[in-house]
Amino acid sequence: MYRLLKQEGRAKRGEFHTVHGIIQTPVFMNVGTVAAIKGAVSTEDLEKIGTQVELSNTYHLHVRPGDKIVKQLGGLHKFMSWDKPILTDSGGFQVFSLAGLRKIKEEGVYFNSHIDGRKIFMGPEESMQIQSNLASTIAMAFDECPSARAERSYVQASVERTTRWLERCKKEMERLNNLPDTINKKQLLFGINQGAVFGDIRIEHAKRIAEFELDGYAVGGLAVGESHEEMYEVLEQVVPYLPIEKPTYLMGVGTPANILEAVERGVDFFDCVYPSRNGRHGHLYTNHGKINLFNAKYELDERPIEEGCNCPACSRYSRAYIRHLLKAKEMLGMRLCVLHNLYFYNTMMTEIREALNQGEFSTYKKKKLDSMSAGGEE
Repeated sequence: MYRLLKQEGRAKRGEFHTVHGIIQTPVFMNVGTVAAIKGAVSTEDLEKIGTQVELSNTYHLHVRPGDKIVKQLGGLHKFMSWDKPILTDSGGFQVFSLAGLRKIKEEGVYFNSHIDGRKIFMGPEESMQIQSNLASTIAMAFDECPSARAERSYVQASVERTTRWLERCKKEMERLNNLPDTINKKQLLFGINQGAVFGDIRIEHAKRIAEFELDGYAVGGLAVGESHEEMYEVLEQVVPYLPIEKPTYLMGVGTPANILEAVERGVDFFDCVYPSRNGRHGHLYTNHGKINLFNAKYELDERPIEEGCNCPACSRYSRAYIRHLLKAKEMLGMRLCVLHNLYFYNTMMTEIREALNQGEFSTYKKKKLDSMSAGGEE
C-alpha cells in the first residue's frame, strides 16, 4: 500500500508498505545484480550506509545460480541475508541488451545465455515464475524495451505486445501467489510504460496499463540513447497519466541531477549502476561535483573524499591512500569508492525527503545542482 504524504508541485513524498517493511520515497535502490553489489559490498555495509531497497536481476540469477536453487535455499532474502525490501527486474532489459542473441515472438523471447550460450526461453509466465522463486518483494512485469531511436511502427507494435504480456504477468502472479509452496505470497507487481520518445504512444500506454490496478508503475526504456532533455520531456508527458496514489519508478536512471529533475516531475523510485560502476573506476560523487581519484593531483591529498561525509571511506581514509589502493589494484580501493558513492546517493535521497517534508524541495534542488556544477573536474 502506498501513502502519499505530501506534494510540492508534482514532486511526491510517500511511504510504500510492503511485507518486508516500509519504503520511504523518493528512494534510490542499490543495484545488486547477482544478489551482491559489485565492489565487495556486504549486506552489513548496505545496512550501515542507509540502504532501503536492494535491486537484483531476474535474468542473471536465473542463469546463475538458478532461481530454483535460490528457492530451495529459502528465497533471495534468506540467500543474501537481507531482511528489507528487494525489487527484481523482469529480465526485459537484459533481453534488450542481448540484441545479437535474441528472437522476440508473441509467446516470449528466445535467446542464448551470455555465460555458456545455452538456449533460454523467457516469456511473461516464465519471468513471473523466476521472480516468484526468488521471492522478491516487488516483481517487475516482463516487457520489451525498444531502443529510443527505433522506428515508430516498431515501437507501436512492441508496446501493444508489452500490454498483452502485462495481462499474462498479472494473471500468472495471482496464480503463483496462491500456491502453497510460494515463499512470498504477497509479492507485488509493477507494470512498465514503454514507447521510446513518442509522447502519444507513451501516454496511450500509460492510460492502458493504469487500468490494470497494479501495485506500482515504472517508466522504462529511458537512458538508452535519448538526451536528458528528451527524457525529462517524456516524464512530463507520461507521469500525469500514471496513478498518483501508486509509486512511480524511473528505471535505470541516473545521475544525481537526473534524479533531482525526475523527483520534481513526480518520480518515487530510482535505480542505477552509476554509483557502483563509477566508484570501481575511481570516479566519486561529491556535493561539489565529480572527482577522479586517478588524477595525479590527489597523490599527496590527505583530505577525505569529501569533508563532512560520514561514509566508511571518508570517516577514516585519505584521498591519497584510496588513490594508492586503486593504482595498486587492491580490492579495498574499489570497495571504499563504491561505499562512498552509494552513501552519497542514499544521503541525497534522505535530504530530498526532508526537503519535501518542509515544502522546500525546489530551493533544495537549485542549491544542490548549483553546488554540484560549481566544483569537481567534469
